[in-house]
Amino acid sequence: MSIMMATRKTLLNVKGLSEAKVDKIRECASKMVKTDFISGTEAREKRKQVFRITSGSSALDAILGGGIESCSITEAFGEFRCGKTQLSHTLCVTAQLPTDLGGANGKVAFID
Repeated sequence: MSIMMATRKTLLNVKGLSEAKVDKIRECASKMVKTDFISGTEAREKRKQVFRITSGSSALDAILGGGIESCSITEAFGEFRCGKTQLSHTLCVTAQLPTDLGGANGKVAFID
């Protein structure tokens, strides 16, 4: 992956690599490694598929901009007995609710 991210100029500074060799190395690397670069238009289309799941609390949903965002990782941290597990259990329930009730109409596997 680092070969794909390195500039052509950087690779040409490596002793023993000619322009032809650098081009061939980059061509081979691009066939072996999927870089997952996407255009801005593709990123916008992916973002249109993102939705929010209610946390069960309108105040927390307001702070989070409408709930927990799908297609992302949300980390909950805090002191002992501050409600992290309760929030996780609530999200397990709301994720299974129909979309018109703020859920995701999905399935959940909870591992603690």
